[in-house]
Amino acid sequence: MVKNFKAFSRQYPYQFWLLFWGMLISSTGVSIIWPFLTIYIRESLDISLTTVAGLIALNSFMILASSLVIGPVTDRVGRKWIMVISLAFNSGSLFLMSHANTIAQFAVLMAVRGAFIPLYRIGADAMVADLIEPDKRMEAYSLMRTVNNLGVALGPTIGGFITTISYTLGFYSASIFLAVFSILAAIFLSETLTKQNIVRPSNAPRDLTGYGTVFKDRPFLVFCASFTITKMAPALVFVLLSVYTKENFQIPESQFGFMMATNATMVVLFQYAVSKITKKHSPQLILMIGSVVYGIGVGSIAWDTNFWSFIFSIILMTLGELMVAPTAITMVAKFAPQEMRGRYMGVYWLTVGITKGLAPMIGGLLNDNIAPVAIWYGGLVMGLIGAVGFSILSRMEIKEKIELPQH
Repeated sequence: MVKNFKAFSRQYPYQFWLLFWGMLISSTGVSIIWPFLTIYIRESLDISLTTVAGLIALNSFMILASSLVIGPVTDRVGRKWIMVISLAFNSGSLFLMSHANTIAQFAVLMAVRGAFIPLYRIGADAMVADLIEPDKRMEAYSLMRTVNNLGVALGPTIGGFITTISYTLGFYSASIFLAVFSILAAIFLSETLTKQNIVRPSNAPRDLTGYGTVFKDRPFLVFCASFTITKMAPALVFVLLSVYTKENFQIPESQFGFMMATNATMVVLFQYAVSKITKKHSPQLILMIGSVVYGIGVGSIAWDTNFWSFIFSIILMTLGELMVAPTAITMVAKFAPQEMRGRYMGVYWLTVGITKGLAPMIGGLLNDNIAPVAIWYGGLVMGLIGAVGFSILSRMEIKEKIELPQH
């Protein structure tokens, strides 16, 4: 077994494993407090769910704006230091949130955190693509998702009990985890953007100073639109389900933590194996099927009334996630020429900002103006619309991008 593990680990470079374990540290820390932030803001400020969703949306729209700016930066100055800066600022913003007690203070801190989140994710995704050859990227991104979700499984489980004692302690714990990874990244990570891998081939796009080539890539834009709509469905779950279960079914934070841990544990146990299977099929087909499953899983929450029925819906939703998430990021790496990898990753994370911004606002409006269960019917519709988009993508020609030799 030890020999098999060593052989497996040698398939990927040393720096990949640094990112791998660093992801565990950061995702655990963030997940200690983030799943419960909606409850904390709603109870501490005594505001409507629509207003809470607006604060979450502000965070997400800052992610959107930052994603556009940071993509070209990673293609010019590198990956490492923007990742370090991102982790440090996110650590500080979570620390300060524990002392915020007005809507204005939360708005500023949510905006700051949103502005710096994409720096790490875009840098890390681009760094993985720099380090790993194309035929191994699906598995590499799956491993990163696996360890990220191990942290997401550990974080809410720990945070569910910590926040029962003190939300302040939860914020401090999250801040410390991110600060530790920021220091480790500054010391041990090496820059992967070198002069060799930014050399532009003769037939590469010429508008390397902007996003012209990206926004002329019609299949990529169809992919982004479809992915955005699809991911709005689970965004409803991750942002609004904690409040929905507590206010309507008296399910406490500790039990909700186990719901989120169920999602993450499934990814940890099954993501790598599922990716080995899905990579053998058309990615557009996998994305289409996964979107349908996503929608059905989220829509089924409308019928749930107790802890175990919610767990079943989370399991169903996660089956869609296992298909969609690694396939999507691998598709982005396929779309992107190497010298524009940061920009393509930036637009990809732009879709994440749109998703996390619009979904809570739509869910909050459905909750406040129609009925709480309307949130989950909305999620069902989102998943099905996303599947239609991926069906359209399957009929479009996707040009192969040039890959320079790995160094």
